[in-house]
Amino acid sequence: MQSPPLRGSRAGRLGFGFLIASFLLYAACFIYRTSFTIHGERYFSLFDDAMISMRYAHNFVRGHGLVWNIGRPAVEGYTNFLWVLFMAAIHLLPLPASRTALLVQISAAGLLAANLALVREAALWVADAGPEPVAFGAVGMTASYLPLNNWGLQGMEVSLLVLVMSACLCVALRSMQDGRFRAAPYVWLGASTLVRPDMAVPLIAWLLFHAVADPPRRVRHAAWALGALAVCGGLQTIFRLWYFGSALPNTYYLKMTGYPSLLRVSRGAVVLSGFIWRFGAVLFALPFVLVLRRDRRVGLLLWMFVVQVAYSVYVGGDAWEYWGGSNRYISIAMPAFFVVLSLALYRTAVALAQRLELTGTHRRRGILMAFAVLLGVTILQANSIYGFDAWKEVLLLRPPLHSGPGGENHDEVQEALALRELTTPDAILAVTRAGTIPYFTDRPGVDLLGKNDTVVAREPIAVPAGRERFWAFRPGHMKFDYRYAIEQQQPDVVVQLWHHREAILPYLHRFYTPVAVAGHCVYVRNSSPHVLWNKLPPPGCDEHGQ
Repeated sequence: MQSPPLRGSRAGRLGFGFLIASFLLYAACFIYRTSFTIHGERYFSLFDDAMISMRYAHNFVRGHGLVWNIGRPAVEGYTNFLWVLFMAAIHLLPLPASRTALLVQISAAGLLAANLALVREAALWVADAGPEPVAFGAVGMTASYLPLNNWGLQGMEVSLLVLVMSACLCVALRSMQDGRFRAAPYVWLGASTLVRPDMAVPLIAWLLFHAVADPPRRVRHAAWALGALAVCGGLQTIFRLWYFGSALPNTYYLKMTGYPSLLRVSRGAVVLSGFIWRFGAVLFALPFVLVLRRDRRVGLLLWMFVVQVAYSVYVGGDAWEYWGGSNRYISIAMPAFFVVLSLALYRTAVALAQRLELTGTHRRRGILMAFAVLLGVTILQANSIYGFDAWKEVLLLRPPLHSGPGGENHDEVQEALALRELTTPDAILAVTRAGTIPYFTDRPGVDLLGKNDTVVAREPIAVPAGRERFWAFRPGHMKFDYRYAIEQQQPDVVVQLWHHREAILPYLHRFYTPVAVAGHCVYVRNSSPHVLWNKLPPPGCDEHGQ
């Protein structure tokens, strides 16, 4: 195995520099497209789940602790501890609420750009022949992949985790080259469990691969892996027990309990099949053909990808599978997949040139032209996440998921600002989307879907009837209890409702008044002392559009 020219040719470095500059420009446009203007002020808001973490970070910086509701018992409604602390650091800056999310997005763009450098290095290590085109293809596919950009630039911890994964792969590929043992991947993967606890999955997968591929140092691999897991996992568990009184995050109980495991896994398999179908079954299978060559480098990259896919199936997929593309769990391993896919496309182009019996300059040009065509088709297909209409999102002809003017983020920030004007700081708001509105209203909340409520999170889930039960599971969105959340807790304003609202409407009609706030129907508790009644609009609204 020859040592690859990791710096690459001068033309290759210039091409990579151009790709990085283009990506950063694209990321800037992407971030701008997620923003919107309300009352003459431009607002930046993250994906709603990321805004839940922002609320924890904001409360923490103000000295109230890691809590969703100030003055209430602490509930671990997040699963990204270090990412929350990073967001807390941003909240130390003298920025208005309309700008804090922007710094998170800019940071994510930097992390994703750094990841591209690691993707290039990994591709140069893997590609023995023609490394520059393979590296260009891997970087191009990663930089243009909408799901990875969406989850990262909308504030999820994906941007950091994908960087960790790619860094570990580069170190492992270097170790395969020079034969040296390096503990860094175990340290990084162990530390990443503090970003998301389920990063323990790639850590164990890393150990299993090297236990088979590197038998002489099997004990060292096991010691470092289990040591990293014990230290980082143990510290987090001790902290969790001390601070939250639970060994596991509240979201674990919300997503992983109260529903038959077989039905959860069946849903994961269904959404995986949909992902493969949209990606293109042939393109998806092509990299796995290279496994037949028994190349450890290719095997490691595909193994880490397969493990993340298997984990996604096990947990039932993600909550937003309707959007298409790879979910948050699979996205962090997509660069590894793209490196092998780029190599497979390049070798396909070489095989075509041989089939046409091209020689000399014609052969090289033919290979590059065929590779360029195959790469273009792959990028086009990979980003057709819900049909070719998705390219409007890729090209930013329309705002990214849930964002931009007229999107859910815009509507909820607008509604939050209106609710601030209509309520006192003690008003309790009941919501289903527990991030954006609670963050921008800065009011106590009732989380109807239980992410920040230990009672709802531990309740069972009603299993749908018929064949629907095999794919109806939606993590984090299956548990709700109107009697407990509304009738017992009596929030001052019911801002949002979830499914089967007919079960709670009689109660709301008796004790609440429906009013239209920023174009949305909300229910205000009659005679609530925390509502500014003189500022409320006239009663009445479209309850079906709530």
